[in-house]
Amino acid sequence: MTAPINPAPGGLAARLREQLADQLQNAGLLRSGAWRAAVAAVPREVFAPEFFRQGSGPQGTVWTPVTPATEGADTLLEEVYKDQTLVTQLDGGVHPGDVGGPVTGSPSSSSTLPGLVVRMLEDLEPQDGDRILEIGTGTGYSTALMCHRLGGDHITSIEYDPAAAARARTAITAAGYTPRLVQGDGLLGDSEGAPYDRLIATCSVRTIPGPWLHQVKPGGTILTTLSGWLYGSGLVRLTVGDNNTAEGRFLPGTVSFMIARPQAAPGLGDISHQLRQPAEMRPARHGPEVLKEWVPRFLAQVAAPGAQYQRTRVAGGPWLTHAIDIRDGSFATLAPDGNDAFLVHQGGPNRLWDDIEAAVDAWRAAGSPPQTAFTLTVNPNEQRVDLGTPDGPSWVLPT
Repeated sequence: MTAPINPAPGGLAARLREQLADQLQNAGLLRSGAWRAAVAAVPREVFAPEFFRQGSGPQGTVWTPVTPATEGADTLLEEVYKDQTLVTQLDGGVHPGDVGGPVTGSPSSSSTLPGLVVRMLEDLEPQDGDRILEIGTGTGYSTALMCHRLGGDHITSIEYDPAAAARARTAITAAGYTPRLVQGDGLLGDSEGAPYDRLIATCSVRTIPGPWLHQVKPGGTILTTLSGWLYGSGLVRLTVGDNNTAEGRFLPGTVSFMIARPQAAPGLGDISHQLRQPAEMRPARHGPEVLKEWVPRFLAQVAAPGAQYQRTRVAGGPWLTHAIDIRDGSFATLAPDGNDAFLVHQGGPNRLWDDIEAAVDAWRAAGSPPQTAFTLTVNPNEQRVDLGTPDGPSWVLPT
């Protein structure tokens, strides 16, 4: 489909778009001419006219606003067309234009790096005429790419955050595209516009929402990132079946997104009282490295889906690593034993580290396969991650 916007030939932005398309194509992320044409046409600077640049300060990470007032136009364009994520909002409502200098905060909206955006659009494999439901409009850049490829009348995009939704609508309109835009909870999907041929989520979820299964046609595709409170993550492509079922395999690569806000982890608060509970101690077979490596961390998360990660240190002592489930009071604390190994202290009703170690052991016994060895099966009764085959190790996702 041809977009209504026609960037001036020879301009810096147009040249940078072509350079970005070349980079993504050479990296194997951009695999088709139709998506290359979209990258070369859609002006990312319209969707990220200002953003935060990450840096370090005396008290940790700081975010410096990058706006037309702080940077020259050409410098800003050069940064916009790098293959990098541009953070556009902090703490659910702070934007670059709202602050006069570096600030602290947690990213809550961003323009995802173009390489990941186009890789996912290629993995979605839409065909001409397909109707697409996008969960998470964000800045609107990916929405515009899909509009260019398939036509705005084939695209519906949902954004949870009202401020982000309003900004995306302004940018998409300014770029000349006309998708159907909805502000609301993407986990509920869009019953009004259903059924859809394909669904793509630019946020991560802990489980596949039931409405998505209702609203995508049997034989259709759901492409989403499965994540959780330990920040393990895997991109999965599901084929929807009859009667609220779906199944599929995890795709290669280290893909992660911010978790959908309704599924975000509850605040930990003061955990000291929980850690003072009676605890059992034993030598740990696996140390905190399993929470840092990609596949083991994903396994830890499916094995202990209610757990959150925290590190603490008291009066210059050793760093302690905690897995904490504040819902039922379970915890596991890893402490160095002084001999390059760890002791684990576990309390509460569940032995979180026992479950995590069992999952890692099963994976290693299977030869430590990549994440593409895992499958996800969804039915009305449960959602289950399997390693290898249904007869192999499996883990049921939280309800």
